[in-house]
Amino acid sequence: MTNAAPGRRVGRDGGGVADGPHLASSDSGPHVASGNAGPHVASGNAGPHVASGNAGPQVASGSAQPTSGDGAKGAKVFGIDLGTTYSCIARLDEYGRPDVIRNIESQPTTPSVVLFDEGADSQVSFVVGTQAKRQLRIRPDDVASLVKRHMGTSDWRFVAHGVEYTAAAVSSLVLKALAADAERATGGPVTDVVITVPAYFGDEERKATKLAGELAGLTVVDIINEPTAAAFAYGFAQDGAAESTVLVYDLGGGTFDTTVIRLREGGITVVATDGDHELGGADWDLELVRHLARRFVEAQPDAGDPLDDVYDEQELLTSAEDAKLALSGRESVDVLVVHGGRRTSVTVTRSSFEELTKPLLDRTVELTASVLGRAKEKGVDRIDTCLLVGGMSKSPAVARRLAEQFGLTCKLIDPDLAVAKGAAVYGQKKALERAVREDLVKAGRIGADDDLTAASDADVAAAAAERAGEVGLPASAVADLVRTTVTNVTSRGFGIFAEDRGRPVAAFLAQQNDPLPISVARTFYTVTDDQTEVDIRVFEQGTGVASPVIEDNKVIVAGALRGIPSGHQRGTPVEVTFIMGRDQTIEVRATHPGTADPLVLRVTAGVGSEALRTAEAAKVNKLVERRE
Repeated sequence: MTNAAPGRRVGRDGGGVADGPHLASSDSGPHVASGNAGPHVASGNAGPHVASGNAGPQVASGSAQPTSGDGAKGAKVFGIDLGTTYSCIARLDEYGRPDVIRNIESQPTTPSVVLFDEGADSQVSFVVGTQAKRQLRIRPDDVASLVKRHMGTSDWRFVAHGVEYTAAAVSSLVLKALAADAERATGGPVTDVVITVPAYFGDEERKATKLAGELAGLTVVDIINEPTAAAFAYGFAQDGAAESTVLVYDLGGGTFDTTVIRLREGGITVVATDGDHELGGADWDLELVRHLARRFVEAQPDAGDPLDDVYDEQELLTSAEDAKLALSGRESVDVLVVHGGRRTSVTVTRSSFEELTKPLLDRTVELTASVLGRAKEKGVDRIDTCLLVGGMSKSPAVARRLAEQFGLTCKLIDPDLAVAKGAAVYGQKKALERAVREDLVKAGRIGADDDLTAASDADVAAAAAERAGEVGLPASAVADLVRTTVTNVTSRGFGIFAEDRGRPVAAFLAQQNDPLPISVARTFYTVTDDQTEVDIRVFEQGTGVASPVIEDNKVIVAGALRGIPSGHQRGTPVEVTFIMGRDQTIEVRATHPGTADPLVLRVTAGVGSEALRTAEAAKVNKLVERRE
């Protein structure tokens, strides 16, 4: 288990993989083949085996998770940007416009910071937002921040007053506060939500985000990528503009995504995406903190280093963030550094700050160049619009560098709020889609198992007209919104562990940026005579570049195809099918000619087990929110 360090520790310098692979290829490498050439499947009992008996399909999955709803008929669906440093919540107002709801302090965004406070009666309460953030300087051990960077990390815990909380549990408290503010402002309940995540988030991070919503007592209608949400907000505001290709450069407080998206009438298509969920404005803060500490030591060599004192360090972090924000509109700012009874004023110019943080900006440019290259490989070689999203994108250096590097003229449109607004639009689309479909089924215009693609334009338009009054939009706009499709891509590659000439390898079945949905069938082969079981371990790409090294990837679900009768020779084919839906749910099927039923592995779980989920819910429910 990893204990959270108190507050944000600076420092002065800049998933577990299962016991071994069990699928392999022959000399031809891990490709589809017939006969004995091609991948091989090994037996063995190492590692987890989750499977049923031979009666019916052998099914294995991660821990069961409650099914998300699609939004109650006619209900408002709220969009939530659950950020690393700041979060916000939005909805469509009575005129059908996306509107960010201000918090109890009348601010559009709320710091994603949680204070755990123990009272005299030993009752632990929690405070979210500005007041919690202020306590970082005084009580860093009791304050959790930058938690989003730990989403999906099963061994990370924040320890407060002797109780351990997962990242999902801490994040649920932020969501609770956002929902409470929205209920206060709107006078109605907040139940159905769409929550955004970085496009580069993997399965565990996404499911942990979903779990956070459920722990907060919310119905998570969907999880949507932040760049896609921003594109939704932009496209919604364009009101029927011509088809265009958009680069969304999303540099937030703790994560970075860069995504090429095609906007067209009736659809949003993600072309390519990449990112780094450990790169964001907080890293700019840390670089400035180190610089300020060095300047203090130079001026006061006998006073010690401010970074050696956790309280002075937190004070520096606050000062650094304030200075960073000021430098977006000013050429210089003076920062007072205090430590050991001494004080030094340090002047920071915009140019010196940009030079100090140039390696961080370079990293975003490298990732953007990679995404533009992948888009070009898919035939998309022109960018019509560049959207800057996320608080850190307000830095003048960002737009200037993108113009110099790629010749792009970027637009800074609602960088702090666009993601939540887009999530609100998308959430309302989901609710209307369900309502219109139910109306058409009830009217006998489509079958009970049909989706809206089976309906005629006239029927959709008529049903949309009936629903238009619920959201304050013209009937034509409701019909267009309901008909809008979202085509996404895989944020990472996926596959199964194999052997290649006796060596363990990661055999990819889906590559990063493959369009969804995916269905890939491949043939693998057994490695021994009389092999009675086959281990299947499904992995997710664990590094920025696809790697065949198993340690560079992480297992997301595993199981064993058992009950194979003896008598089959080495090289018996095992058919493996990898399916990934539009909602990024995964199903892997493995069949062997000697068994009647396949092994079915499904990735439908969040972090940890059902027991962990129940325990986290119990911890969260014991906490009392305190509003200040």
